Amino acid sequence: MNPARWLERAALLWPDRPALFRGAEAVLDYAGFNARAGALAAGLAATGIAPGDRVALFLANRIDYLVAMQAVWRIGAVAVPVNAKLHEKEAAYILGHSGAALCFTDGDHAGDLAALAPETRIVDMDGPDFSALVTDTPATPLHPTGQNDLVWLFYTSGTTGRPKGVMLTPANIQAMIMSYLADVDAAEAGDAKVYAAPMSHGAGLYQFIYLICGARHVVPASGGFDSDEILDLAEQLGRLCFFAAPTMVRRLVAAAKSRGGRGRASARSSMAAGRCISPTSATRWTSSAPASPRSTARARRR
Repeated sequence: MNPARWLERAALLWPDRPALFRGAEAVLDYAGFNARAGALAAGLAATGIAPGDRVALFLANRIDYLVAMQAVWRIGAVAVPVNAKLHEKEAAYILGHSGAALCFTDGDHAGDLAALAPETRIVDMDGPDFSALVTDTPATPLHPTGQNDLVWLFYTSGTTGRPKGVMLTPANIQAMIMSYLADVDAAEAGDAKVYAAPMSHGAGLYQFIYLICGARHVVPASGGFDSDEILDLAEQLGRLCFFAAPTMVRRLVAAAKSRGGRGRASARSSMAAGRCISPTSATRWTSSAPASPRSTARARRR
């Protein structure tokens, strides 16, 4: 099944429901989210991106990161998210290793990346080339992606060697969704999925869980993680759910304590990865303010 089908389904079921937020500001509803992804998909197809082609993303979290991933899947291409904190030389290696035909990046990296990866077309998301790709052409139909087709090359950090691309299929993603809902937590329409950790990693994977129930997708205005910003968003939006490293959870605990617990009660769930959260941190997180009935703290080793 094409992963973009979940977005198309949400747009049909809940077209007017707010979908994409920049900070606390709603930017696109589900109909608009699907339409923008469809327009970008048509633009990519018009430039020659074909099913099976690799399309990389080397930039910090932003709303159009999610739009671009959905556009890539819509036409049957393969998403290759790259950690934005890597050096351009490291990113260029991944572009070459994956055989990326195109890479979305930002103005800070476009020039150097173009010189280092001449075989890959570099598109600055802040420039006119990206705007030209988001055409007024009607969206192409969803590509008939198979359950075992490659849809995501998930690159490791390369701590002990060169980064390696883990191959993910729609079957992998569906198994992840079902496992999350069965073993970790429910997802509901009122939830606000916050992308504070890199979308190139686990935070990006969790988009599907919240797409299928028509929840809100929130990119902090900073594009990253700031403890006070997250707690402010919790107060403004409520029911925050997010993926975080244990260090991020510890920083949130300290910030919530300094604020007298403000914002903590509106954070519904936190998924931690990399290593287990210590019992002390988990206890402090759940007790840093009077928790709402639906508020939970989750620590899972991935």
